[in-house]
Amino acid sequence: MKKVAVFMILAMALPMFAAAEDWSNVAIVDTQCSTKAKADPDSHTRSCALACAKSGFGIFDKDGNYLKFDAKGNAEALKLLESSTNKDHLRVSVTGEKEGDVIHVESVRM
Repeated sequence: MKKVAVFMILAMALPMFAAAEDWSNVAIVDTQCSTKAKADPDSHTRSCALACAKSGFGIFDKDGNYLKFDAKGNAEALKLLESSTNKDHLRVSVTGEKEGDVIHVESVRM
C-alpha cells in the first residue's frame, strides 16, 4: 500500500518538473491561415492575422509542424499583434510546454 501511495505522489509531481521549451525568432500565424501560409509564413500579414484572430494563433516548428497556442498564448499574441507596426514578417519568441500540437504558453514576445 505504501508503494502505491509513493507512486501516486511521484506521478502527480512529475508535471512540475516538465521543462519548458523555447522557440526563437519564429513566424506567428493565425490558425485559419496556417495551411496557406506554411510555404512562406513571413509573407502573412498583420492585418490578416488580426482579421482571423478568432481562430487562434500558433507557430511552425523547425520540422514545419504547426503548433497552436493555448488560450493564454492566443491572448498574448493578440496584444502583440495589435501593438505591432510590422505589416508582415511577424516574428516572435515563445516559451512554453508542448503537448501534442498545442503549446501551453508561458510567454510570447516580439
